[in-house]
Amino acid sequence: MQGNELVAVTRPFAIEDRARSIYHVASTFAVLALATAVAAAAPWRSLRIFGSVLEGLVIVRAFILAHDFQHGALLRKSKVGSVIFGLYGALVLTPPRVWRQTHNYHHAHTAKIVGAQIGSYPVMTVEMWKRAPRSKRIAYAIARHPLTILFGYLTIFLGGMCVSAFLRNPRENWDSAAAFVLHAGLVATITYFFGWEMTLLVLVGPLFIACALGSYLFYAQHNFPGVHMQPRQTWTFARAAVESSSFMRCGPIMSYFTGDIGYHHVHHLNAAIPFYRLREAMAAIPELQVEPQTSLSPRDVLHCFSLKLWDPQAGKMVPFPKDAPPPQEVAEAA
Repeated sequence: MQGNELVAVTRPFAIEDRARSIYHVASTFAVLALATAVAAAAPWRSLRIFGSVLEGLVIVRAFILAHDFQHGALLRKSKVGSVIFGLYGALVLTPPRVWRQTHNYHHAHTAKIVGAQIGSYPVMTVEMWKRAPRSKRIAYAIARHPLTILFGYLTIFLGGMCVSAFLRNPRENWDSAAAFVLHAGLVATITYFFGWEMTLLVLVGPLFIACALGSYLFYAQHNFPGVHMQPRQTWTFARAAVESSSFMRCGPIMSYFTGDIGYHHVHHLNAAIPFYRLREAMAAIPELQVEPQTSLSPRDVLHCFSLKLWDPQAGKMVPFPKDAPPPQEVAEAA
């Protein structure tokens, strides 16, 4: 089936069930409110820690709903939805304006060897990396380092989505500054009235968990065994969706918390499909019925983290080469 035909057969699944969407939004935010209440006021510290972890995981699910709203897959053209998810985006350090810019670009340029880094992680070929100056090698390695992803709360969300986005374009990304100020204000206010433990349990801790998981999902969705990268000249949308976006199998619990975003190849083929219809679309379309390409198991996480560079000759992502010449030797040889 050709690319346009494949996109066409997904369109019946891009029909939203409004009542179902409202149910998922209402129930998700109800669970989020309950988890926050447990983290804040449970009588035992162990239960409060449990509530804090649960809050962090539900933040991820609620973010997937906000993400679907931005794509027009959930509560389409709803003014109430715009208010709810706009405020939610600011609270969880994903201001709607910069998220919309970078994420829409990402969907339109996924897996291009040059240009894929906006809204995702940078990709270099083995040869590009060998020829890159030391400063670019270091920056590239840092961007893809597991610690950068683990501390995504600081590096990707506070630093990237808020501070960096605002400094890059203050007029366009004013809501990035607003999100940063709102977050700092909440930290200061909760700490002043209730102490650091409360701040850690109801705000910083849950966001740390959510941002770490979200940062890893961003990574593994397009940096997994079997991913295919394409030169700009031969890039096609459908191939990038199906071959360059992962199918991450999750158990029922993590499927709930991740909003089935593990069916990422289906989502990239048609971003207007609501998250609750991704499984249905995959089951109905043979071309989308691929084997699991990764999971959240420790083994698969470590495997994904080992993939650093695209090797066009091998046709796969590979680790950093151990025998690469220093940048100055490459320059002299050229």
